[in-house]
Amino acid sequence: METTRVVVVGAGPIGIEVAAALNAEGMDYIHLEAGAIGSTFGWWAPETKFFSSPERIEICGVPLIVPGEEKATREQYMAYLRGVVEQLGLEIRTHERVVDVERVGDGFRLRTAGPGGEREIACEKLVLAIGNMHGPRLLGIPGEDLATVSHYLAAPHEYYGRRVLIVGGKNSACEAAIRLHRAGVEATVSYWRSGIDADRVKYWIRPELEWLISKGKIGFLPETAPVRIEPGRVELERVAWEGDAPRMTGERVWHETDFTLALTGYVQDRTLFDRLGLDLFGEEQRPRHDPDTMESSVPGVYVAGTACGGSQRRTRVFIETSHTHAARIVGAIAGRRVEVEEPRYGGQEEA
Repeated sequence: METTRVVVVGAGPIGIEVAAALNAEGMDYIHLEAGAIGSTFGWWAPETKFFSSPERIEICGVPLIVPGEEKATREQYMAYLRGVVEQLGLEIRTHERVVDVERVGDGFRLRTAGPGGEREIACEKLVLAIGNMHGPRLLGIPGEDLATVSHYLAAPHEYYGRRVLIVGGKNSACEAAIRLHRAGVEATVSYWRSGIDADRVKYWIRPELEWLISKGKIGFLPETAPVRIEPGRVELERVAWEGDAPRMTGERVWHETDFTLALTGYVQDRTLFDRLGLDLFGEEQRPRHDPDTMESSVPGVYVAGTACGGSQRRTRVFIETSHTHAARIVGAIAGRRVEVEEPRYGGQEEA
């Protein structure tokens, strides 16, 4: 049984910021990550660019320098995270997953599994910087498990010369459509709304996609939703709108395609939240917390980064809105109040 004062779970950018703040404070801590550092970025399509500028996603006071003064790609950002960890001398136990956690007295006991086998760790405080994009938001329709269906865009080159139906109309779907078209793919977008959402798509992506659709270079099937997937085709049902409420009409049509990319968003794995008994609220099941300390409804358990957002639909919790979390958490653990400007998360009601 190892013992430490704090355990940080998750080594995305905000988890690394928390660890760096604990390290600077001289606090005893252990940092765990179920995969590689910044593991979420690993399933982004190659060369995907961030929406945010480098200044907004750099961490720990280390500048993020990008060639050509452009927005960073996922490869550049993953290399940057490795560099920050090396520069600050942070120790992270990668590929060590927390498989169980329980409250014991005033502290916590964790059981982990990694390359060295299972081990147990006892700690006083627990910081959950686990992110919120652990798995795809499934369509829940027949055929979704076919080998020709994916919820992630691989290298666009893989689909060269084939037909691909992209389901969705937000950032990942819109960007995938453009990149696939440019890689010689016959791309078509199926979206349940009548047009592309202006407020949920990168400002340089939407006009480009709309232009390509208007010129017939990318197909667009508005107000449709897939209801069945079969080899070589997808059955789509028409969607009617009554105000903001969608209604399936029963009118169906088949669309021929070789591959289907269901890019309909991602959901959070709430297993650790549930094991600890955190109070979750709203449609997105966000953990209730004190915004001044980031302490959850369970004393001694703190949430950081996009973990605060639950399975986001309308909430906007990003890297750039979460930089204050590390100072607040470490200040609270050290017993002092930290006054930092509160970033507002658009669309989030008070917790």
